[in-house]
Amino acid sequence: MKGKKILVFGAGGFIGTYLIDELVKQGYDVTASDISEIGEEYYRSQKINYVPVDITNEDDFKKLGSSPFDVVINLAALQPANFATKKYKLSDYIKINVSGTFNILEFCRTTKSGKIIYGSSHRNTSGLWKKDKAIREEEGRSQQYGGEYSMFSIAESAAQDCVEFFRANYGIKGIIFRLPPVYGYGPHLEIYKEGKPIKTGFQTFIDSAKACKPLEVWGDSSRGRDIIYVKDVVSAFIKAINSENAGGLYNITSNKYLTLKEEVDIIAKVFWGDDTKPVVIEKPEHSLTMDSFLYDNSKAKKELDWSPQYSFEDMLRDYKKEMEKQKFGFLLEKRKNMFKE
Repeated sequence: MKGKKILVFGAGGFIGTYLIDELVKQGYDVTASDISEIGEEYYRSQKINYVPVDITNEDDFKKLGSSPFDVVINLAALQPANFATKKYKLSDYIKINVSGTFNILEFCRTTKSGKIIYGSSHRNTSGLWKKDKAIREEEGRSQQYGGEYSMFSIAESAAQDCVEFFRANYGIKGIIFRLPPVYGYGPHLEIYKEGKPIKTGFQTFIDSAKACKPLEVWGDSSRGRDIIYVKDVVSAFIKAINSENAGGLYNITSNKYLTLKEEVDIIAKVFWGDDTKPVVIEKPEHSLTMDSFLYDNSKAKKELDWSPQYSFEDMLRDYKKEMEKQKFGFLLEKRKNMFKE
């Protein structure tokens, strides 16, 4: 139903920006919230209601008033890919991702806001990842305790459990979205890996294709993963907003095992800079570390009446249009600021 009051935490982020843009287009009454000054400037310029809230500070929630929202969406989180390790402590994962989520849930309880949708990573299933095996929601988690994503995953698991607790004890409709890598124009210039900034492989392939340089595929090109386009994720949130019966965990995924070779071939097809034939060179002798995973999205299809609409090629062609328009240019500015020393 249009006109519903929607509150989005993490509004200054990638998914939040695309989601709020679509919610406003469809006539929802949206309040955006974040701690990003660049995000605040953007939303003020768009005349979208913006309330700066630090979710780790209980008193900050008073800025939102005491009236209930129809749906609260939590996209606020600390992730290893977004910040140098020297800019945060391990305890910040607990402070932001767990305590912050708890504070949001308490806000929902005290204001009698009836539904929360929590967007979370898929990392806490890493022990279940196997080539071509689609992971279902009922298979649970398989937490790994080594590596740079481990504390992040531990915190997200705890946050998910908080959502389930409030759902079971306070009647709040809790929906958890498990998201694999979400692609779209904005966040893919650089990421932090083991605390150091690197250009993403995705961006490297695009840059090489645009410059008509050979695209090198390292390692086993048959390895693949399940990725999803941001606009498909947005459509899932809107389905969940309007669902009366949805609850619990949903895989919001493509349910397609996109191999590295397929990914590179399609990038070359879409972004090659002239009319010559794209050049893709496989180099299996070079090692490449790439996680492989696949998720079953049949529960979301059945209970949310949702299906992804974008193939990887469709996504890239739309991505290219978004890049040319630079509608959300502030996301790039924000990303660059994240990587400043």
